[in-house]
Amino acid sequence: MNTAQFTPAGTLTAEDLGRIHLIGVGGVGMSGLARLFLTRGLPVSGSELREWPSLAGLRALGGTIHSTHEPANLDGVDTVVYSSAIPQDHLEMVEARRRGLRVLHRSEALAAAMTGRRTVAVAGTHGKTTTTSMVTMVLQQAGVDPSFVIGGEISEVGSGAHHGTGEHFVVEADESDRSFLIYRPYVSVITNIEADHLNTYGDLATLEAAFAEFARLTDPDGFIVTCADDPGGRRLAETLRAEGRRVHTYGEAPDADLRLSEIVSSAQGVRYLAEVDGRSLGEIRLPVPGRHMGLNSASAVLTAYLLGLPVEAAEAALGSFPGVRRRFERKGVADGVLVYDEYAYHPTSMTLALQTLREVAGAGRLIVVFQPYRLYRTRDLQAEIAAALGIADELVLLEVFGPGELRQPGEGSAALIEAVPLPADRKVFADSWDDAPVEVARRARSGDVVVTMGAPPISLMGDQLLDALSARARDAAGVGPAVDPDGSAATTG
Repeated sequence: MNTAQFTPAGTLTAEDLGRIHLIGVGGVGMSGLARLFLTRGLPVSGSELREWPSLAGLRALGGTIHSTHEPANLDGVDTVVYSSAIPQDHLEMVEARRRGLRVLHRSEALAAAMTGRRTVAVAGTHGKTTTTSMVTMVLQQAGVDPSFVIGGEISEVGSGAHHGTGEHFVVEADESDRSFLIYRPYVSVITNIEADHLNTYGDLATLEAAFAEFARLTDPDGFIVTCADDPGGRRLAETLRAEGRRVHTYGEAPDADLRLSEIVSSAQGVRYLAEVDGRSLGEIRLPVPGRHMGLNSASAVLTAYLLGLPVEAAEAALGSFPGVRRRFERKGVADGVLVYDEYAYHPTSMTLALQTLREVAGAGRLIVVFQPYRLYRTRDLQAEIAAALGIADELVLLEVFGPGELRQPGEGSAALIEAVPLPADRKVFADSWDDAPVEVARRARSGDVVVTMGAPPISLMGDQLLDALSARARDAAGVGPAVDPDGSAATTG
């Protein structure tokens, strides 16, 4: 069980960190933090072995990115930042301690950046990235220019972090390693609580206790927002209210403070009627589909309402919400096949995402390319993950992505694929990364929807799928690759 301890937020500010170096700077969480520091005018460097898409933006902002891990990367550095994915014996971690540099977990560095701001911290098993993005856009629409750090990039904005001029700081709070317990929020939003990260917590009761501890860290002058439809959220609200804390709920439940009704979801988006404390807020519309998206948006509406912001700002922001990269992200169309990317890896979020993609597919078939995330989760939730994957018409399964984990014989995707309730000819294990696009090109037909889903690396496969489908179309037509005027090969997107 992970029992890592972190230093609670204090008086340390971002400017106190000096020259900052981030190990593994390409990951979504680390690159967002690096972007925040760079837009704040602080000197930043980082090391990353893989050329993630976010790195070009960091270089453009003046960040120094090293493509190797080595002691020399720490020359001139004052503070080294690491994430829970970085082992303590990593050579740059060892060198930082040898040199006596300040070494901070990502959450500790983020807490320093939040010093002096009114923090809106969004936590939960599912939906926290989307909800954090929605809250951020609502506050931006209201003109308060919040700072924010999100575990994903808001589509079309192309950024998961920003240093704003306003008093609010919106942050996605990660419960996976207990690091969310160092924050001291003014507003705590908890979307739901389900069994996950049990390698850290051991059981659901311990996980729920951690969420309660997180909520109790909320400023007495602030408030807590939970979902009345979620059993874990409802239990939490009852516990906190019994302690005299200010808790507000949202959902379809009759006793929710902000109540949703007449929810309609289609491929064109989702809409619902909202009322708070008996007062009608009118119809809320989002251009992204899924009932769960409507529920996420309700937490943003309620948060804005309780902060005293205009409801019209929430309606306008959500009405143009572009979605979040890796959350129901449309990658493109090739040879009549529509390709999406989706981060879901927990069975509940997988089920919601695949049900929504079914709406989009219509008469077409749904083909899932899935890369499980972490061996312990794949083992402990195998039946639930397999049932979610059974929603698909076809499955291409990759091996589990589990950095630092040791896979025993029979563990991982070998066991999972046997449990998926699909006929043998409609599911296949891809022995290598390059096998997956070949399988998709072989199986997909015009009108189908393909989604890459799961662990972070799978997000890089969408373009390869589009290339494979485009090549298939060219081969069928008997023509060579399309060429742009500059002489480079064109791709369909």
